[in-house]
Amino acid sequence: MWQELLWLFILTTTLTGVAMGSLPGLSMNRASLCTVGGTLLILSGAISQTAAFQAIDLDTLVLLLAMMVLNNHLRLAGFFAWVAHGTVAVRLPPRALLALLMVVSGTLSALFLNDTVVIAFTPLVLEVVLAVGLPTTPFLIALAVSANIGSVATLIGNPQNMLIGIASGIPFTRFLTILWPVALGGVLIAWLILILLYRHPLAEPHRNLPTAPMPPLDLPLLKKSLLATLLLIGLLLAAMPVSLAALTAASLLLISRRRSPEQIFQMVDWTLLLFFAALFVVTKGVETSGFSARLLALLTADSSVTLPSLTVVSVLLSNLVSNVPAVLLLRPLVTELPWAETAWLTLAMATTLAGNLTLLGSVANLIVAESARRHGVILSFAEYLRAGIPITLATLAWGVYWLRGYLPPTP
Repeated sequence: MWQELLWLFILTTTLTGVAMGSLPGLSMNRASLCTVGGTLLILSGAISQTAAFQAIDLDTLVLLLAMMVLNNHLRLAGFFAWVAHGTVAVRLPPRALLALLMVVSGTLSALFLNDTVVIAFTPLVLEVVLAVGLPTTPFLIALAVSANIGSVATLIGNPQNMLIGIASGIPFTRFLTILWPVALGGVLIAWLILILLYRHPLAEPHRNLPTAPMPPLDLPLLKKSLLATLLLIGLLLAAMPVSLAALTAASLLLISRRRSPEQIFQMVDWTLLLFFAALFVVTKGVETSGFSARLLALLTADSSVTLPSLTVVSVLLSNLVSNVPAVLLLRPLVTELPWAETAWLTLAMATTLAGNLTLLGSVANLIVAESARRHGVILSFAEYLRAGIPITLATLAWGVYWLRGYLPPTP
């Protein structure tokens, strides 16, 4: 009994820290919390060392690493800054500019990870919006939510989709075919809600934007990076395994006479990779200790799992422990369902769109808020929530409606 209580304490403390990003009084991030938590689970007997190492999904880690290498080359070439500048510098009425920003942000997030997009876009969006006298809040929220929504469309749009793609074996083209309408409709819904909530500020005319030079481009590196991107898309469309396709594209970029590999590898988010590796161990500990089955029984309330109920459970877990742990915790349940493919797609849709509920719901949201703060602009939790609640509920409703209508009948 005492051993189970110890396991429960370790797991609860670790997952609480993951949800909060840290623990009070300790200078620890998510990666260090999961590393310590996973180690304690091994030492306490919740999971064997062999099982812990076997739980680490190398396919997912390789995919993340390869996408980081590709994205870092594009960033060094100036691609994201150039696209961001070209988007926000277009002379359009405020509502049309908001729509253009959301479409571009969502599209890029589907291909290059949502976090990468908001890192590049936020400073330039703020610069232009402040220069022309437009309200910053709707544009910051639009950038964050559209990056999250757009990333639902592909297996490489966000980390949880990468996990789902590898665990489910759903081909890239099928995943894209089914979920791109969810992303497109979601961006449209979010835009309509934002122009309704901020109809008066967005209706005001703005000053003309002074002509500013486009950011510099490293053309040789840009050509090579775009070639690698096209290669990646081609390999994915040809049904090559996602991790191998990404690794092939990244390997092409690492063959270079000019660019030092140390510079690229220094830009890799090794902390994120460590976090994922340790999180695999922690969630395996949840499963082997028996807590996973109890949690799922509690969340499903002893009733049969349906598409709407899976959506609700996914949203709740995503906001309790974050979306990546939610996918790992729900993986055993989804795998056993007779309509597993639909369940995987529902999980991808729900855990991604759930990130728009609060400012803490996704890393992309936090990146936007923190980048804005460094530029003297505050995006408050309450102000974000005012838009986040209706956007999340409306886009989830659209996602459930689309999946139930498009896919074979489900409970």
